[in-house]
Amino acid sequence: MFRQIRALATCSRRRCLSTGSGAQPADSVTHFGFKTVREDEKEQLVGSVFRNVASKYDVMNDFMSGGIHRLWKDYLIQTINPSSDAKLLDVAGGTGDIAFRFLNHCNAKYGPTHSASVRVVDINPAMLEVGKQRSKAIGLGDSDKISFEEGNAENLANVDSSSVDVYTIAFGIRNCTHVDKVIAEAYRVLKPGGRFTVLEFGHVENQVVKGIYDLYSFQVIPKLGHIVANDAESYQYLVESIRKFPPQPKFASMIKDAGFKVVGKGWEDLTFGVAAIHSGFKI
Repeated sequence: MFRQIRALATCSRRRCLSTGSGAQPADSVTHFGFKTVREDEKEQLVGSVFRNVASKYDVMNDFMSGGIHRLWKDYLIQTINPSSDAKLLDVAGGTGDIAFRFLNHCNAKYGPTHSASVRVVDINPAMLEVGKQRSKAIGLGDSDKISFEEGNAENLANVDSSSVDVYTIAFGIRNCTHVDKVIAEAYRVLKPGGRFTVLEFGHVENQVVKGIYDLYSFQVIPKLGHIVANDAESYQYLVESIRKFPPQPKFASMIKDAGFKVVGKGWEDLTFGVAAIHSGFKI
């Protein structure tokens, strides 16, 4: 399947960079990892990646991070510290990692009678199916405190304006074609006082750590993808996509430009900046 994706991306790149009369305007191209593709094709390409990796996504996250991604996600929920009646919108959260942590936190802090709830939205049906199956396995299949639905982060058509208290997107925003539209939609759907929180891979500044991290990313992770998921190239895309995402200061500026109020510099580095938590408040 990924050979077809690669062929499509290659053809897209040739069309986009052509100087003939059929050339696409410069603003119609974007990146798919290190490849250049048409904007209207990136969503399809990314979708194919996540269909390929969905069943092994959580296992591969453990292999890739040595389990550290679990600590980052735990810390994300601790940082948010949701109230007993918080309404969370978790975008690109199909497998349920953030949603389940959110509910576990509320159960532990407020008891089972709390009224907090989470709505998981993901563009990829395969990822959502993994989350639904996990939800059933832990006894939440019939719970009214969690729901799963298909939706596009750039156009949350089924989410009312000013309707949620917290918006999270963990390791998903870098895969979106128009990051600015994602941020704008987050601002729209949040209530005044609501919090926009992004957990995403970052850019490492320490040159020694960066050298080790780059070596591991490009030489080890794709090989792990081949061994564990029989798919090296999807994981090659994932590590490339991290390098194409804006560095922490630039992304924080994008959040501020969308109207959010940030505290301090607007983000907190995790594990030398391998990941970062960005936050903005709708005031």
